[in-house]
Amino acid sequence: METLNLLAEGFGGALTFENLFWVLVGCLLGTAVGVMPGLGSSMAVALLLPVTFALEPTAAFIMFSGVYFGGLFGDSTMGILMNTPGQASAIASTFEGHRMAKAGRAPQALATAAIGAFIGGFTASIVVVFMAPALAAFSTSFGPAEFFALAVFAFVATSSVVTDSAVKGLASLFVGLGIAVIGIDGVTGAPRFTVDSPNLFDGVSLVTVTVAILALGEVIYVACMERHQANRQMIKAKGRPWLSKAEVKEAAPAWARGTAIGLPFGVVPAGGSEIPTFLAYGAERKLDRRRKDPMFGKGAIRGLAAPEAAGNSTTGMAMGALLALGLPISATAAIMLAAFRQYGLQPGPLLFERAPDLVWALLASFFIAMIVLLIINLPFAMLWAKLLLIPKPYLYAGITVFCGLGIYATSGSTFDLMMLLAIGLLGFLMRAFDFPLAPLIIGMVLGPLAETSLRDAVMSADGEFSVLLQGPIVLVLYGLLVVTLLLAVRNKIVSRSRRDT
Repeated sequence: METLNLLAEGFGGALTFENLFWVLVGCLLGTAVGVMPGLGSSMAVALLLPVTFALEPTAAFIMFSGVYFGGLFGDSTMGILMNTPGQASAIASTFEGHRMAKAGRAPQALATAAIGAFIGGFTASIVVVFMAPALAAFSTSFGPAEFFALAVFAFVATSSVVTDSAVKGLASLFVGLGIAVIGIDGVTGAPRFTVDSPNLFDGVSLVTVTVAILALGEVIYVACMERHQANRQMIKAKGRPWLSKAEVKEAAPAWARGTAIGLPFGVVPAGGSEIPTFLAYGAERKLDRRRKDPMFGKGAIRGLAAPEAAGNSTTGMAMGALLALGLPISATAAIMLAAFRQYGLQPGPLLFERAPDLVWALLASFFIAMIVLLIINLPFAMLWAKLLLIPKPYLYAGITVFCGLGIYATSGSTFDLMMLLAIGLLGFLMRAFDFPLAPLIIGMVLGPLAETSLRDAVMSADGEFSVLLQGPIVLVLYGLLVVTLLLAVRNKIVSRSRRDT
């Protein structure tokens, strides 16, 4: 009952004119960047991070959450209409979604994706409202050893489990950790990796790194690598932009199963929505094989409904894990965690105690964002697809300008602009050689937490490192990590053997 009262107060804060405006702005921006190839919610949040410091924290995070959810709503549009998913989380939706579009059912495919995203996100928001306070209370039993184990779990899972190459994933992680330790050591006061430059004594700004890696690196990559690629033709959607009763009846079980599959992955640092969307697609494909008339390969509506619901339920739960534990499961969540710290806020139990108005207004805004996104996507999906007609030179030139203006506005330093260019080139090289970006961001965000927790745990135990393996929570976390790694190794061996045969 107390939770419902707090949520009602949160709606009171979220339904102000100012916060409703920022919900709408976030949803519109998120959908726009989701539709356009190569952008995504992580780039949008990174670009907005320097701009939003002038906003009140509640308004800023309401907008960020709208961008986060909106990005997933828009991601599948390009995959359905052009067979080119905007982000990895939309790949599974592309398989059957594009076949539906080729069969003349593009409006129904877009409606299926929008409704599935709404059901998954709305259900996850309900679960988060009741789960996040309990999870935050549970996290009060975490000490330095537990937080270190949690950080190690995030490091290993995001760099080894969800990447094609564990070596490249770990290399990306260590680059992020290396950037995180630049600056003056807070304990000893000794400079670390500063090359005697006073500009590096305060470390490298996370804002600069995220904007450079996710935005400027993408711009350079598109300019250098994709200019000779042929443009794909977009399928024109004609017909009713809604689902018939038979189509709703066909898709409903898949929406439910996809939502159930995606929920647990919102609290597991396994890279975001990619794994649950493929699991949901695979489950529907196995069920389809038992039917008298299998539909997969012909434009099966269930093959689109399940991944869409799974992706958004994972995202909704990820926001709960971020608020309650301070645990980011994706690059976008990691940037939002950095934004909390920029505002002097630390997600976890203290956030629920010290900033309850912000927390509950943000939770209430999830429900509002889901409704807004359904309204602007269900009937207007084809209008959003018109964004694909923007010439890439104009689009990416504008992004470059925003990168430079945002960084200079926050620091007023030309050195940071040089760092932006240097790290942007690093981001380009990582894309060119297929190194994952999420481990770098998560390594930089959680690196200081891991270092501080390691020091505190070892110092409290008089230098005994065995303290890092003591306690039931620590053992459970490391046990889950071992199981996750074994399953990942098994899946890669099985997939490789299938390719060989």
